[in-house]
Amino acid sequence: MFYEPEKRDRNLLPHDPFKAIVAPRPIGWITSMSAKGEINLAPYSFFNGVNSRPNLVMFASEGHKDSVAFIEETGEFVCNLATYDLRVQMNETSAPMARGENEMIRAGLAPAPSRIVKPPRVAASPCALECRMTQIVALKDITGAPADCHVVFGQVVGVHIEDRFIKNGILDTAAMRPIARCGYAGDYAVVDSLFSMTRPDR
Repeated sequence: MFYEPEKRDRNLLPHDPFKAIVAPRPIGWITSMSAKGEINLAPYSFFNGVNSRPNLVMFASEGHKDSVAFIEETGEFVCNLATYDLRVQMNETSAPMARGENEMIRAGLAPAPSRIVKPPRVAASPCALECRMTQIVALKDITGAPADCHVVFGQVVGVHIEDRFIKNGILDTAAMRPIARCGYAGDYAVVDSLFSMTRPDR
């Protein structure tokens, strides 16, 4: 099968396969704070690390949502690791809420103070990355028209890891059971096992 995205046969493919193809995608569970001190917590499935020196992360928001607006105001955010044990709470924070309403309260999540940035982290999450925004890019399509997608880039300035997941100096990713978005609506995967391969040296 081949199709052009805007000309897809809706009888054969009633739902866009794009998010099911680009999968699994890590979830950026982003805490941000407005200049007034309002807290926002929202999951973003267009999220990833993009550089190691320095540690840089990104998330993309389809629409100019509160997370983007708050980060524009304060320049700070936290990426909390969404895990299988926190899947219900993560899903609760995806609900549409009015600006200024705290998703942590809705989901019954306790905040924990960050060390360097002002937005709190999710206390129950085994890992959190404190970040300072480096840039926000408003994306365009191939015609130059605005895509109403805003990509937030941030540099990691602080890292929280729950000690019990560090074994012999290595973070045990599988033990934390992070979840990932797979698309379609409501489809997720959990990382609970790993395999290793050696990279060729030439």
